[in-house]
Amino acid sequence: MNLLDILKAWPLYILPHHFISRLVFRLTRIQCPTLVPPAIRLFSKVFKVNLAEALNPDPASYPTFNAFFTRSLQSALRPMAAGAQVMVSPVDGRISQMGKIEAGRIFQAKGHEYSAVELLGGDEVRAAPFMQGQFMTIYLSPRDYHRIHMPLTGTLTEQVYVPGRLFSVAGHTVRTIPRLFARNERVVTLFDTEFGKLAMVLVGAINVAAIETVWDGLVTPPQGWGVKRQTFPDVNLAKGAEMGRFNMGSTVILLLENPSLAWNQALGADVALQLGQALANLPAKD
Repeated sequence: MNLLDILKAWPLYILPHHFISRLVFRLTRIQCPTLVPPAIRLFSKVFKVNLAEALNPDPASYPTFNAFFTRSLQSALRPMAAGAQVMVSPVDGRISQMGKIEAGRIFQAKGHEYSAVELLGGDEVRAAPFMQGQFMTIYLSPRDYHRIHMPLTGTLTEQVYVPGRLFSVAGHTVRTIPRLFARNERVVTLFDTEFGKLAMVLVGAINVAAIETVWDGLVTPPQGWGVKRQTFPDVNLAKGAEMGRFNMGSTVILLLENPSLAWNQALGADVALQLGQALANLPAKD
């Protein structure tokens, strides 16, 4: 943590996070053919978006900015690493942190950690399988592809909406704000896989005006005031299948019950990832 990080992060405590994000939600869904394409071109230039990777690279073809932001990619550009035991990256992004969960504690940044229990909505039974497991935190910048895919084949067991703040999840706030990911609004999704339990936590942030899952549609907004648990029968998703999406940049946290997975040795904090890239090999659950 340094002084510049603190100066950049402290105003976030007083901003009306949800008001700003709901305003962004409305603005990004305005249909205006004279404004939307120039906004997409400007955004793409500022954030260096590679439009050539989009399934539809023409800015004028998108009715709203949100349609562009949640655009599909050409599938051939993101092949899934082969092998049922190979876990793949669920997104394009950059690793924030990764490693072992130590007695239920998850490393956020130097001097900061948080608990699996609070991340998953405060339920100790829900968090119990992950207390000695593994985790990876992946940050999605505004330039990235914002659909989220399955890292492994799995069966959905539970979806949990957890209310909270909408602090930025950029590097300076991760290094500065204690328990950031356990304080922000988030959608927790839990799966059974042949390698043990998997949690995918979709963390909201300021300007992240929507979190969706493919089985439930728009989960947030509207903002909730309490933890909401839901089950959806017969949701079985293959590795690589789309499971959700963000509007604007945010963070996905993977928690794995299996403590014996072998991470790709080339991976570590601040390493860029692409959807479908091999992350780890997992031994079958005993």
